[in-house]
Amino acid sequence: MRTLLFTHPACAGHDMGAGHPEQPARLAAVLSALEGPDFAELERREAPETDRDRLLLMHPADYVDGLFAAFPTEGRVQIDADTAVSAGSREAALRAAGGVVAAVDAVMKGEAKRAFCAVRPPGHHAEPDRTMGFCLFNNVAIGAAHARDVYHLHRVAVIDFDVHHGNGTQAMFENEPMFFYGSTHQMPLYPGTGRASETGVAQNIVNVPLPPYAGSEEFRAAYRDVVLPKLADFGPELLIISAGFDAHRDDPLAQENLDEADFEWVTDELVGIAERSAEGRVVSALEGGYDLDALGRSAAAHVRALMR
Repeated sequence: MRTLLFTHPACAGHDMGAGHPEQPARLAAVLSALEGPDFAELERREAPETDRDRLLLMHPADYVDGLFAAFPTEGRVQIDADTAVSAGSREAALRAAGGVVAAVDAVMKGEAKRAFCAVRPPGHHAEPDRTMGFCLFNNVAIGAAHARDVYHLHRVAVIDFDVHHGNGTQAMFENEPMFFYGSTHQMPLYPGTGRASETGVAQNIVNVPLPPYAGSEEFRAAYRDVVLPKLADFGPELLIISAGFDAHRDDPLAQENLDEADFEWVTDELVGIAERSAEGRVVSALEGGYDLDALGRSAAAHVRALMR
């Protein structure tokens, strides 16, 4: 069954300024890498804008409305120390969340088994009432809540292999036993959360912090020995991936030593669990990755595994 790609040109309209690592060129690098013959059967769809009600599944109304009011019609507004918004940010953010929601709809309706959302801004640092780390709305958490509410799923998992811990997703899931969050990430590193002792209300949070300069052996052992067994025990009915590629050895914002083969390997492993408990249903959304060449190669390896 086919794999879908959700994206939209408007996601490049979010511009946080010259020199900012979360730049529109990131999206161009990913899409360029997905243009080769290996991806001829990847079906492209436009990421639609989500509506306010979907955002309210994980964010309070005053936060959503306050952010809407902050979006400028021209120029740029600084939201926090790391995150700014421009005239194109509102539509980009709505399509980033909307792409994940549409991907959930597609796999739940049987239109495809798997989907990759090449969207920005990323989302996993966005807490319920706080922007953080380049993130405005928590795209994957909104998708998970949509799956719960519309398709009445009882077990939805997010696995996050971004080099930075997804503090926002954890905050949204830690008191909700029907959600599972598993993360590998560098520690110490921004945002400073994600200790192994942070386990959630029902052992539904699994963090495996990795030291700086950890490589393939440590990364794969973390999944093989900890994350994958606990994910399999949870038995997700839908698997969502926070696909950050900034643990690549060439990335400028961290100090891990992975390469694209590691991202392909972990994707294969995650798809295998989804095949056993979720009828193969996987939705993946782009998070970090700031060396453009490494990002493109890594995203291509990830999508190649999703398409098998």
